[in-house]
Amino acid sequence: MNQTMLTKALLLAGITITSGTLLAAEGQAPAAETPKPAARPTAIPPASSKQGLTFEKDVKPLFEASCVKCHGAQKPKGNLRLDTLEGVLKGSEDGKVVTVGDSAKSKLVASIARINPKTAMPPEPRGPRKGGPGGQGGPGAAPKEGAPAGGAAAQHPAGQGGPGGPGGPGGRMGPPAKPLTAEEVGIVRAWIDQGAK
Repeated sequence: MNQTMLTKALLLAGITITSGTLLAAEGQAPAAETPKPAARPTAIPPASSKQGLTFEKDVKPLFEASCVKCHGAQKPKGNLRLDTLEGVLKGSEDGKVVTVGDSAKSKLVASIARINPKTAMPPEPRGPRKGGPGGQGGPGAAPKEGAPAGGAAAQHPAGQGGPGGPGGPGGRMGPPAKPLTAEEVGIVRAWIDQGAK
């Protein structure tokens, strides 16, 4: 066979193999797609039908699980405290966040319902977290290759931070806060509608 005929034969064989692969793939189910994040809600969940709701018994545990890390007694963001009834009713540096008796008009409900990504609470994570106080290499950071054992990174494993730093006592690192569920938002709404007591 001469060079031209060999090239044509190889080209034809390649086309045949490729065509067979494509035809075989048509009969198969498509590959699983990468899971997409849950769709952002488009409306505020309805208020719960539960009666007799109080801050201490029903709402505070929800806020402690999702909000107090940033809106607690130590350096509350936006001067908004959600760890006490008085703090919630006082509001933030921007004013009241609860309209007692009307949850649909309460800024707090709009934020925890997470309809608008700009005001959603807790906010969406901004990216991967690196190290502890001082960034990579600070307490809480993973040790660098070849670093001696027993340093600050060994005392505070990756992501845990050091005392007073993010993840340590008084810190704010650790796992990201989990958003309230639609049912939990409904409980907060019902509590506000019932007088926020």
